[in-house]
Amino acid sequence: MDLAPLHTLTLSHFLFTGAVLFVLGLIGFISRRNLIVMFLCTELMFQGVCVTLVAFSRFHLNYEGQTFVIFVLTIAAAEAALALGLVVLLFRRKHTLDALAWTSLKG
Repeated sequence: MDLAPLHTLTLSHFLFTGAVLFVLGLIGFISRRNLIVMFLCTELMFQGVCVTLVAFSRFHLNYEGQTFVIFVLTIAAAEAALALGLVVLLFRRKHTLDALAWTSLKG
């Protein structure tokens, strides 16, 4: 009995996974007001895009997409460092992580 068709992953499987990751991140970003949760949802959206880029790159046998993912992950790591530093600074000023507390910024 041949079980090869049960273990074959196609492009649509990876695109669906990337889309689910992106949509979950988008829903979390829109629905939550906690700065850390918003930051994590942004990272989840980055990962969904990266899965999609790698899937298309592998499907077309062109490695430019995978190279671009390395740059996206590098930018995401730099963004993570800056965002976490900013969250700590904002928490020290207002003692809350609610994004609505920062809607009116004054100099």
